[in-house]
Amino acid sequence: MSIFKKYTHQLKIGLSFGLTSGVITTLGMISGLSAAEFSKIVVITGIIVLAFADGLSDAVGIHLSEESETTLQGEKVHNQKEIWLTTLFVFISKVIFALTFIIPFLIFMPRMALLISIVWGIFLLTILSFYIAKTNQEKPFKIIIEHITLVFAVIIVTWLIGHFVSILLNK
Repeated sequence: MSIFKKYTHQLKIGLSFGLTSGVITTLGMISGLSAAEFSKIVVITGIIVLAFADGLSDAVGIHLSEESETTLQGEKVHNQKEIWLTTLFVFISKVIFALTFIIPFLIFMPRMALLISIVWGIFLLTILSFYIAKTNQEKPFKIIIEHITLVFAVIIVTWLIGHFVSILLNK
């Protein structure tokens, strides 16, 4: 039996958390930087640093969350192997998905790369949202719209923050 089949729950948690965090955090950072007249080198460096630093942070966060999970009887829900696999899957998926956002910045000018990144992020979250809806026997459209709305909220808020900081620092 392969490790992926035996530990499906850990893989699902790792991939869904890592993908979601990788997409939303990276789009937020790119959006915030775009409001401050960003350059390719700044964005690419930011994506790489974010992928690893936030990937480790997310992995540790999920690790502690999984360790703290107990049943109503106070028993642990997950054993150490399951917890470490979830930790590893979160880290790997966060890094991989975040790093995919470098590609548009290597090929296109920053503004076009930002637009392509937003489309790419929405595409990834739409696929994940569709899978989650189907798995939970829910209507995909509702779940997809809910998740995409949250992504746009992050993009708008981070753009406003970047714009505000840019104004403050350029005075």
